[in-house]
Amino acid sequence: MRTNRTGFILSLLAVMLLAGCGGNGNSPAPASSANGAEPSAGQSEAPKAEPVTLEFWTIALQPTFNDYFNDLIAKYEESHPGVTVEWKDYPYDAISQRLLTSTASGNSPDVVNLNTEFASQLGSKGALLNLSDYLTAEQAGAYFDGIYNSTVLDGKAYALPWYTGTEVLFMNKKLVEEAGLDPANPPQTRDELTEWARQIHEKTGAAGYAQQLVSKLFPIDGISILNEDKTAAAFNTPEAEAMISNMRSLMEEGVVLKEDADFTKQIQYFSGEQVAFQLSGPTFINFIKTSAPEVYANTIAVPLPTGKAGLRLSNSMNVVVPAKSKNPEQAVEFAAFITSADNQTAFSKVANTLPSTKASITDPFFTESDGSLEAEAKVVSSQSLDKATDYMVGVPSASDINSALARGLQEILLNGADIKQTLDAVEKEVNGIIAQAS
Repeated sequence: MRTNRTGFILSLLAVMLLAGCGGNGNSPAPASSANGAEPSAGQSEAPKAEPVTLEFWTIALQPTFNDYFNDLIAKYEESHPGVTVEWKDYPYDAISQRLLTSTASGNSPDVVNLNTEFASQLGSKGALLNLSDYLTAEQAGAYFDGIYNSTVLDGKAYALPWYTGTEVLFMNKKLVEEAGLDPANPPQTRDELTEWARQIHEKTGAAGYAQQLVSKLFPIDGISILNEDKTAAAFNTPEAEAMISNMRSLMEEGVVLKEDADFTKQIQYFSGEQVAFQLSGPTFINFIKTSAPEVYANTIAVPLPTGKAGLRLSNSMNVVVPAKSKNPEQAVEFAAFITSADNQTAFSKVANTLPSTKASITDPFFTESDGSLEAEAKVVSSQSLDKATDYMVGVPSASDINSALARGLQEILLNGADIKQTLDAVEKEVNGIIAQAS
């Protein structure tokens, strides 16, 4: 997801807070105290509930998934008499502006589809409903812990996880076998992947893989980018120096390509058999299938080896309830319905995404493979969900921090800058970015 938005988001948050996003005139009604009890003797029955209209926003899902959502909404309305759901869909680059405008005018939507980074930014400023006041422990426990906790800040859950994705390791089976390695027993850790890449380079001349020099390289190796309360940089450590030094050595050896390779370049290198591995999501398949059918035929998908942190990074979409929703209880109930295990499973089958609910991946759709690369990638991606988490959440200036770290890595690994001096400079820059945003 692209997010050219730091200044815009700060303006958005300011307007939302000025509009009174901390409350909506309605007291939270936790799920445990929902109005479902029978009236006691001598009391009259509660008056019939007024009709409710919920405004539901998604990102770039029309018209491809119209049938799925029209059916989903019809089922919900049938089981919830008096509730009408109005579904609106906007391009990714437009939804932020529309959310700003509607909230400032007092016409907030009720349920909105946002990515984790933006959901956390809004939640940290009080612009979203704290769903912990409404969810039961069973409801919260239905999602994979790492994905659910990505938007829990200070014990408050600001989003319900929806569809997600994780990276897998694509391997050129021909190059792996030429190097004397067994693709049926792939590397499990980043250190093992490095040894495989070194052997492939020695035996075939191909590099192990290409990569983009981005901030996620720190958390993969167990290095926190920010401190626990996200008020200061935490990455300037001996462990970070060692990680970067090792990466520089691998580039000098030719084990990893010495380049800041974006996704397009990675596709080119793998298609041309200049590298044996690709660390990517399943969408990568579509590109090599078209650009290099022979390489596609020799490619297999296996679980992504983990670094010292033992986790895999996810890229998730969520549903949130703005704090200015006029129907908070019904909005939370509809959000929970959208992201329930049954509905997530059904959506994954039509959208070829991964669910964020634990029960979903017991479905044969996620456990059985027909032998195609697409099916292999889906199965191994599903197996990674228990270790999946988003990173850099709850930080209004996340994109600027990511950019600062990327520039630092480029200076060190491509231009030969001193590791410690560069980390000191980037730490100072990141702390300045945080101070300015706070």
